[in-house]
Amino acid sequence: MTTPFTVLVLCTGNACRSQMGEAILNHDLAGRVRALSAGTAPQPRVAAGAIEALTLAGLPTAGLHPKTLDAVLDEPIDLVVSVCDNAREHCPVFPRAVKRIHVAFPDPHGAPLDRFVAVRDDIRARLVPAVRDALGL
Repeated sequence: MTTPFTVLVLCTGNACRSQMGEAILNHDLAGRVRALSAGTAPQPRVAAGAIEALTLAGLPTAGLHPKTLDAVLDEPIDLVVSVCDNAREHCPVFPRAVKRIHVAFPDPHGAPLDRFVAVRDDIRARLVPAVRDALGL
C-alpha cells in the first residue's frame, strides 16, 4: 500500500471552509489523501453550522478542531490548498517546497444553515477534483 498524500486545507479562521474541506477530502479520497486543516488566525471552535452541514451529509466530524499553522508545519505536506483569499495572501513559507493551489469559497460563518450546506456542496464539487488533478490521482 502506498502512503497517502498529505493535503493542508488553509483558511483564515479554520472554523468553516477548511474544516469542511478536511472532512470531505478525508472521506471522498480516503486512502489516497490525508487531509489536515489550519488557519492563519484560528477561531476558538469549529462553527456549529459547519458541523451540522457535515453531519447532514453523513460525514464524520470527530476530531475536527481549529489549528494554527505552527501545529501542522512539521507535517510532510504534499499540497497546500488555500480556500480563502486572505489565507492565500498570508500563506507561510514551508520548510521544503510545497505545491500550492487556490480554490476560493464564500465564508458561511454566521449565516443560516442553508449557506453552510451550499458551501459544503461547492467544496465537494470543486475542491475534490482540484486536489485529484493537482496530485495526479
